[in-house]
Amino acid sequence: MSTNYPLTEVPQPYAPRIAEVSRNTAETKIKVRVNLDGTGVSRLSTGIGFFDHMLDQIARHGMIDLDIEADGDLHIDGHHTVEDVGITLGQAFHQAIGDKKGIRRYGHAYVPLDEALSRVVIDFSGRPGLELNVPFKSGMIGAFDTQLTHEFFQGFVNHAFVTLHIDNLKGENAHHQAETVFKAFARALRAAIEFDPRALGTIPSTKGSL
Repeated sequence: MSTNYPLTEVPQPYAPRIAEVSRNTAETKIKVRVNLDGTGVSRLSTGIGFFDHMLDQIARHGMIDLDIEADGDLHIDGHHTVEDVGITLGQAFHQAIGDKKGIRRYGHAYVPLDEALSRVVIDFSGRPGLELNVPFKSGMIGAFDTQLTHEFFQGFVNHAFVTLHIDNLKGENAHHQAETVFKAFARALRAAIEFDPRALGTIPSTKGSL
């Protein structure tokens, strides 16, 4: 009996890959809900407009349903809010992805926007690691400090347990640089968490675990 699946079909009886995580500290209160098999719908409220715009790119281009509510100490700056959203999102991904049976594990994407071009490569390896090379042409994009791009991805990597390489290959406009990074991240995520119809029920590692 054939067990082949179309590439777009989520195999059954796989449970929905959904997680909800909260993080409450003296600096921030964060709530994140993810559906890894969603349609790209998002509800975002971090208090930092450009950051919400970038998180929307993750949802839309990753085909991930994403709800994020963040109440942080923005009267100081955006650091704690952006970092803690990264941490909480990473925790939600780690919870939702489960044992990783049947996923492709690796994903990569190149995304252009006018003069800017970025490449992102991800591995759901179980080992946190970040290599980020984005020479931003401006320190601020609206109310978003571009240095916090690193803090967001470092928080995500540490708690999703992934290896992540991000390179902005070209770019003169900081908004374009950031947007290509987040869109490429989303596309790489989508590829990595997809089910592989030729490897359903198996861990994508010769070690037998990730």
